[in-house]
Amino acid sequence: MVLGFNHNLMYKGEVFHVQTEDSGVTAPHFITLLYRGGVIISSKKTGYSDILKMDNLEVVVEELMKEQHKEMMRRLKAGEFDEKAFSLKPQLIENYKISTLAPEVDPIAELFAFNSPSDSASKNDVPLPLELTQQQAKSDSASQTKNSAPSDTVSKTAQLDEAILSFFGSSKK
Repeated sequence: MVLGFNHNLMYKGEVFHVQTEDSGVTAPHFITLLYRGGVIISSKKTGYSDILKMDNLEVVVEELMKEQHKEMMRRLKAGEFDEKAFSLKPQLIENYKISTLAPEVDPIAELFAFNSPSDSASKNDVPLPLELTQQQAKSDSASQTKNSAPSDTVSKTAQLDEAILSFFGSSKK
């Protein structure tokens, strides 16, 4: 079975890419896409569920795909897509600058960094939930007379909630 066809064509000084691919008998259709600079200019999808029981299905589908692929190339060469293709100005992804968050602004990265319970306490990081349980147990057994451990846990849980909400852009604090 043919999975698809790909061709690059030079047209009016620009490279166009024509791609046709079959989705197989579980999703019986094939699609042809025309690209310029990574932008889809045109597409055509053809279903073939009505011919699934044919003896020579693979041969028939391959021929239909070839015809649709050639048709897209003919339409391009005939100028059918000129207005759309040449009105778009593709941008190179290499020229696109992706901004990154500064480490001090990314509260989630700190939450998932590996820290031992003693490291978390020394750096004032918000501990992971498992560490909260371990710290709570140690704190309760070490100082049963002090009542500060539960409030520390509540405070750290509140910090964790605040960090998660700020990551998702919630204005609630």
